[in-house]
Amino acid sequence: MLNLRGIGKSFLGVRVLSGVDLDVTAGEVHAVVGENGAGKSTLMKIVCGVHPPDEGTIEIDGRPVSFGHPLQARRSGIAIIHQEFNLLPERTVAENVFLGREPVRRGLVDRAAMEEATARLLGELGEESLSPRTAVKRLPVARQQIVEIAKALSVNARLIVMDEPSAALAEHEVRLLHGLIGRLRDRGVAVLYISHRLREVFDLADRVTVLKDGSRVTTLPIGEVTPGELIRLMVGRDLGACFPPRSAGAGEVRLSLRAVGNHKLRDIDLDLRAGEIVGIAGLQGSGRSQLAKAIFGAVPFTTGEMTPSRPRSVREGVAMGIGLVTEDRKAEGLALRQSVRDNALLAARAAGARSRNGVRDLLERVRLSPARPEQEVRYLSGGNQQKVVLVKWLTMAPRVLLFDEPTRGVDVGAKAAIHDLMRELANDGVAIMMISSELPELIGMSDRVVVLRDGRVAGTLPAGASEEAVMRLAAGEAA
Repeated sequence: MLNLRGIGKSFLGVRVLSGVDLDVTAGEVHAVVGENGAGKSTLMKIVCGVHPPDEGTIEIDGRPVSFGHPLQARRSGIAIIHQEFNLLPERTVAENVFLGREPVRRGLVDRAAMEEATARLLGELGEESLSPRTAVKRLPVARQQIVEIAKALSVNARLIVMDEPSAALAEHEVRLLHGLIGRLRDRGVAVLYISHRLREVFDLADRVTVLKDGSRVTTLPIGEVTPGELIRLMVGRDLGACFPPRSAGAGEVRLSLRAVGNHKLRDIDLDLRAGEIVGIAGLQGSGRSQLAKAIFGAVPFTTGEMTPSRPRSVREGVAMGIGLVTEDRKAEGLALRQSVRDNALLAARAAGARSRNGVRDLLERVRLSPARPEQEVRYLSGGNQQKVVLVKWLTMAPRVLLFDEPTRGVDVGAKAAIHDLMRELANDGVAIMMISSELPELIGMSDRVVVLRDGRVAGTLPAGASEEAVMRLAAGEAA
């Protein structure tokens, strides 16, 4: 159905893609993998008409095409779900799904028809409870992703490009997405699937193409490659053990919660100790992110006790030495049009303090590539943007560091670097709390796992607990 030959692309004199070939057949799920910065998202945007290629050709059904605008690609039956959301927050779900294609009746937008069609699409996704009239800004990250998927489905595309579609989804939502992709494949729809979750790639894909440094390394049937071999093709080296060794033992209590709560949380008891990584598990809506934001002072606790003190604002939380790596780095973690250096100094300046660590040294520590402090953050890949968020907190030498989905949308190489850094920080005496929807990551990194359900602590599990034990507590069954 789709043939790309010799695709090349540069931005501001920097070569991003070079001589890339790719073909996709109808009814195929074709995974595209590689480290952040390998060129995956740029290649997909060329397929979807966001960027024109500098070199090479694109053919659909054997006929050459040239897209100067995403609308032209859409008319050719191509839709894309971007890694970063492409939604208008002030508009409703239905208005976003049919943006630019609103049904009209007697010269006016037919809202009833638009909302009815959106409700049908949401029903296909198992999201009957999501109202088409809800403003997108009121939705959590996972449900905003559902809106993106519904928007792509609404154009009856023959080829759907999915760029990290499950990155923000909970486990049961991921299963729903996988079922939907299977139904699309059965109907002859082609899916180009980008994911850093290798388990997804092996569960879904028929073939996989590996990109590295803007070039195609190889394309293989998924049955002819192992996860270890795929990682080596992507990063050019073995990553060793999946997770760094756990700490020998925890130190003093850095932060203590006793019966704390607010409008989302109830009667939570929790201690965070120096040198320990505490994992926080739970289904979507269980209160995981709300707990992190309350500790940080963004949405303060209204009841209970927090020692050494309960921050009433973000400024107070930062002054106490608490850092928060937020779930949505672009909306909440970075100033995208400012430089890497300015972003790195945001936390220290907010605390009214001088940076305790050198920015350039920290950029090298997190392996930011390229480590140019003057570069605007918006031009970095997702993994490198996440590293800048980490540096922002490292400049103030935090005592407590809260990670909310620290490796969402990050490639396997950058993910391993972040895991290593988290363990190094713990070994240096930082108390770490980590929220992750990826249970293998949560279990592999945590010294213990605290499971939340409906805003309360459902139970605590030791290091190495099984995924089944975590899910039983999260779902309200006996562990």
